[in-house]
Amino acid sequence: MKAARVASGSLGVGGLIVMGMGIYFAFLRPALLPEDLRYLGASMAGLQTAAPGLLRWLPRVFGVLGGFLFATGLLTVHLAVSRFRSGEALPLAVVATSGAASIGWMAVTNFRIDSDFKWLLLAFVLPWLLAVASSLIAEMRVFKAQS
Repeated sequence: MKAARVASGSLGVGGLIVMGMGIYFAFLRPALLPEDLRYLGASMAGLQTAAPGLLRWLPRVFGVLGGFLFATGLLTVHLAVSRFRSGEALPLAVVATSGAASIGWMAVTNFRIDSDFKWLLLAFVLPWLLAVASSLIAEMRVFKAQS
């Protein structure tokens, strides 16, 4: 079934994107981006004076976040190549809910703070949306065939 393959493949891509984000957050993201300082309305010097441990603490926080992102992406890839192909309702509900709660909410938040990366993060939501829509199409075809 083509729609089921598209659903599974796009979900796998979405999982790989989240894994990549995890690597970025854990190992590559600086403690503060220029947009962070803009949003806070503070200078780097002012933050270092006001909170001298902040620049040591944030990489640890982002390291933990990166680990969770990587794990979430890995589980998503596993789901994409296993249960999501089954056409059952529960994996579809899990994918829809987890996508909305994770990458979806991250995109919404980045629009709310006017992040420089808001459009990129919105693009990262597209594989989840395609996976859910394709899975629903596949389900409707199966339901129609059984009627």
